[in-house]
Amino acid sequence: MSKVLLIDDDVELVAMFQEYLEQEGFEVKTANDGVAGTACALTGEYAIAILDVMMPRMNGLETLRRIRAASRMPILMLTGRGDDTDRIVGLELGADDYVTKPCTPRELTARIRAILRRTQGTPMDQLASAPLVVGQLTMWPEQRRATWAGSTLELTSTEFNLLEVLARNAGKPVSKNALSEQGLGRPMARFDRNIDVHLSSLRHKLGTLADGRSCLQTVYRMGYQLIRD
Repeated sequence: MSKVLLIDDDVELVAMFQEYLEQEGFEVKTANDGVAGTACALTGEYAIAILDVMMPRMNGLETLRRIRAASRMPILMLTGRGDDTDRIVGLELGADDYVTKPCTPRELTARIRAILRRTQGTPMDQLASAPLVVGQLTMWPEQRRATWAGSTLELTSTEFNLLEVLARNAGKPVSKNALSEQGLGRPMARFDRNIDVHLSSLRHKLGTLADGRSCLQTVYRMGYQLIRD
């Protein structure tokens, strides 16, 4: 059973989501403000946190910042319709994905499952113990661990997913839609900047090639490519 932490001050909405998630087999803990939510998240007991942007005492973005300072747990943001700035800032701070409110419990549950599926891996992934090596990048998908030139990369779960897709296709471009489907577990929506923000963060975290170029290149009209050398 996966333990879900739901951080939102909307008591009625939280109750509805909690009831649905528990019917779907999840164990759910709730917190109604950012301070309490941060404390719960940092216990390490939860597989994923669902975090609303607008909350009292400490808003969702500051809550996300504090959780990310100490934890790599997957975080799914709840944002208001039209709050593009909050979504982009949330992704830049390390959120794995977002859901626009109002949303249905079914949609939220599907998004949670997509993230957990990629985070926890499949039995076949767990059996594949050989590392994935591309140049100075080494990834251990079953351990959710990656290094560049021997130094540990601190990646969010979504960044790890996207980098793994690019590494498995090293030397050829991967479209944004393919990255979204394989890395986020959902098709890319129209005007969705999610992939671009995550890839920008990855570019800053990854090292450069011998000639100073980024190993992660944008291929015009085709997507993104991880360079082999």
